[in-house]
Amino acid sequence: MQNTATKSTEYMDMEAQYGAHNYHPLPIVIAKGQGVWVWDPDGNKYMDCLAAYSALNQGYNHPRIMKAARDQMETGVTLTSRAFYNPRLGEFLKKVAEISGHDRALPMNTGAEAVESAIKMARRWGYDVKGVADDKAEIIAFNNNFHGRTTTIVGFSSDKEYQKGFGPFTPGFTLVDYGDVEAFKAAINENTVAILIEPIQAEGGILIPPAGYMKEMAEICKAENILFMADEIQTGLGRTGKMFAMEHEGVQPDVYLLAKAISGGFMPVSVVTANKDLMDVFDPGSHGSTYGGNPLGAAVATEAINVLIDEKLCEAATELGDYFVGKLRAIDSPHVKEIRARGLLVGVEIKASSGVARPFCEKLKEFGILAKETHASVIRFAPPLVITKEEIDWALERIEKVLTTDAPV
Repeated sequence: MQNTATKSTEYMDMEAQYGAHNYHPLPIVIAKGQGVWVWDPDGNKYMDCLAAYSALNQGYNHPRIMKAARDQMETGVTLTSRAFYNPRLGEFLKKVAEISGHDRALPMNTGAEAVESAIKMARRWGYDVKGVADDKAEIIAFNNNFHGRTTTIVGFSSDKEYQKGFGPFTPGFTLVDYGDVEAFKAAINENTVAILIEPIQAEGGILIPPAGYMKEMAEICKAENILFMADEIQTGLGRTGKMFAMEHEGVQPDVYLLAKAISGGFMPVSVVTANKDLMDVFDPGSHGSTYGGNPLGAAVATEAINVLIDEKLCEAATELGDYFVGKLRAIDSPHVKEIRARGLLVGVEIKASSGVARPFCEKLKEFGILAKETHASVIRFAPPLVITKEEIDWALERIEKVLTTDAPV
């Protein structure tokens, strides 16, 4: 009998056989990418409207970032550890300081590491500066949050599926409803050292708080001597039409947490930014990472930021996001409950009567569009910011077909 298995099915079968089953990916293998387009091993072409959860804001295989990576690799120095200085790290930290408005930065690797680093910094600041009693520091987080996957972080998730089987969890976190100022005020006590908040809850379903909410929260934090820590790992670096989503309300947080697009999707890089008086709670030996601040990552991330600025990708996200969302809202779909968006971060919520979002994502794949469900009922569209209006029109034609026919099963 003839073997009809494709290269894609071979790769998927191999991963299923040898890998942990901790993801439920769409049935596609991405083997090559350029800009907003990807190809599977069998030559089929797709538009990526997920951008690796906003890590690929600059698109696949950006030539300037690729050159920075190659140039650094050709020096033979890709890793020094922080036992030594390297030529690229200072340039990267200076660039991050320039865009963040802070004067210090702590480099790490992943978004979760950035979150863990910020938690450690906030707690030590609480003890050394604010005067909170030892081991009593509390951080306020928010229902429907997503900050990562470590045991500490999932411990203050409100999603029980993220917690199942992983306890006991780290104490010192309080959850309140996102968008509810009064609930936040009621949760503050003498041990509160910080809040950890997303400007938009992307994993929560593209949940956007009421206008003025972030500004009021920042004012309360300042009055109460509480650190305002903004997790912009998904929303930062151009995704919402500003370098940082907090800029939409004119808020300058005490701490930024950045990752994903800061390296243009080339490798894991993350960073925590703050001013000197806060960052200096760290002293030698108090925190670190072998790969954090490595010269290859620093070179790549510096150029990834330069690309965002030079190619005006923040402005593109505003213009093209408005265009995309306007056309989406004009689609007369029996399945769409609500569309929530800022810039090129778009959530299309599916009505309960039409089922869940996953079958719609699978149908979109058949039409050549890669999108992914979040929180069961929402299709997330977050293409690379290098997408063109013509490419958006191509996508909209296919999205409309999926959203106006019978609900897929």
